[in-house]
Amino acid sequence: MAGATGLVGQAVLAALLADNHYAQVHTVGRRALPWVHPKLMQHVVDFAAPAPWAGLPRIDDCFIAPGTTIKVAGSQAAFKAVDLEAVMAVARTGLAQGATKLGVVSAMGADPKSSIFYNQVKGEMETAVAQLGFQTVVFARPAMLTGDREALNQPTRSGERIGLLVTRLLRPFIPANYQSVNAQDVAAALVHAVKTSKPGTTCLLSGALQGAAAVH
Repeated sequence: MAGATGLVGQAVLAALLADNHYAQVHTVGRRALPWVHPKLMQHVVDFAAPAPWAGLPRIDDCFIAPGTTIKVAGSQAAFKAVDLEAVMAVARTGLAQGATKLGVVSAMGADPKSSIFYNQVKGEMETAVAQLGFQTVVFARPAMLTGDREALNQPTRSGERIGLLVTRLLRPFIPANYQSVNAQDVAAALVHAVKTSKPGTTCLLSGALQGAAAVH
């Protein structure tokens, strides 16, 4: 799994560690996480190095939860290096290590032809990942996320805070796919779908993610 320091990523990691379906969970990241669990094995890697990376075990399923923004990354190029290039590197490594199933956190509006750079990169990532050769690929496309970023020592996103306030006020009038969704629901839906989906590519739109943590 990659991206465990992010809002959704931490929820995905927690779901995997709690799931008896998985005997071990291996994370890859630029630095070790301050977490200890009997099932958790951590691997520090250089995402810019040619994939696959050495020292990783054989695996069954691969999960990727990129979680940056252009503002946090610092530039469009830096954002693309994380949300496209690093995602591809992790996916290639997972495939090389034997994974047949892949789950990736994307975003509502992902479209390689979008005029919005963020959505364009997400769409390019989905297109490229789907062509790698996994038997099963699941993309979770959440709308605006809710969750405690401060607990993760993540910077507060002022635009996100305002957007969440507006969507809460107008929730009855907003289509389900564009309502805010909790990070734990995204994680629960993605993990369940990867375990149960048939071969092929599946896109979980944001409306389908709502309430997943209570069901799975």
